[in-house]
Amino acid sequence: MRRLPGDKEEAEAVKRMIRVDHAGEYGALRIYAGQLAVMREGREKTLVHQMLEQEKAHFAAFDQQLKERRIRPTALLPIWHIAGFMLGAGTALLGKKAAFACTVAVESVIEKHYSDQQLRLDDKEQALKETITQFREEELEHHDTSIEEGGETTPLYPALSAMIKAGSRCAIWLSTRL
Repeated sequence: MRRLPGDKEEAEAVKRMIRVDHAGEYGALRIYAGQLAVMREGREKTLVHQMLEQEKAHFAAFDQQLKERRIRPTALLPIWHIAGFMLGAGTALLGKKAAFACTVAVESVIEKHYSDQQLRLDDKEQALKETITQFREEELEHHDTSIEEGGETTPLYPALSAMIKAGSRCAIWLSTRL
């Protein structure tokens, strides 16, 4: 892992990566649960359910890493439990396109986050790097699917996207530290 002045020790940096990735995947579970609670049956709901199933696998992988490495999860999980569900349900209440707009925004932040992690990890963490690489590709699929479903055409998309991206970046920052 390439270290810069002021960076945490490598072991601490990896712990933070796993902690934040676990929190992020938990948040994704809650966002999709909120969307599914509101969406009516149909093709779009089936797509969201399929994305949720992939997120469950992502969460399980990071949950296993927490246990194996004896890393504490973020103290903010109770907040992400509520906030994620509210974000998912709230955007789905605005309509299917708004629900997909939420996914476009979140996944664009997550893609960059995972990409940055890939660059920071060295050969000592090859297995973790491969996991993050795979999950990044799957998150990009969610992003692209959500664009195809009209996520970027929802009314007031730029404002909605900016708010969700800011919240996602804030959640990442907080979850690495608390």
